[in-house]
Amino acid sequence: MNIKRIEPEPGQESVWDYPRPPRVENTDKHIEVFFNDVLIADSTDVKRVLETSSPPVYYIPIQDIEMKYFVKSDRRSLCEWKGAASYYTIKVHDKTAHDAAWYYPTPTPSFESIKNYIAIYPQNMDACFVDGEIAQPQPGNFYGGWITSDIVGPFKGEPGTQGW
Repeated sequence: MNIKRIEPEPGQESVWDYPRPPRVENTDKHIEVFFNDVLIADSTDVKRVLETSSPPVYYIPIQDIEMKYFVKSDRRSLCEWKGAASYYTIKVHDKTAHDAAWYYPTPTPSFESIKNYIAIYPQNMDACFVDGEIAQPQPGNFYGGWITSDIVGPFKGEPGTQGW
């Protein structure tokens, strides 16, 4: 595999410097999520999970989310690092995004700090902001990373990355 890593400029991070297995860390970045013109999440008490080749996934504490718009889903998945995930469908008025958010009810010990936090797929939302900058969704429908100008790739999920 021949990956052409983008060299980060000052103030940027390369996803190729992120660890594997992934790491969770606190961040005070201001996260805002809008769906159907409603602010459904707003927090500066956020965790981010960093994993080689993927942009950060932001986990927002439940108390900073408008949970009245979140309906538990039957979908489940398994992460070899974080454990078993459960999902939410987000419904605001007449607009619905199925399985648009996920959480770990009983994460593995290394990821215990994301218990009671929820991650949201940016591609299913109207807009997701990190410190006022609109985040671009990580390519591919499976991934939940948020791309901002301070993150460089290439990113897992882009064409030609299936073997990463």
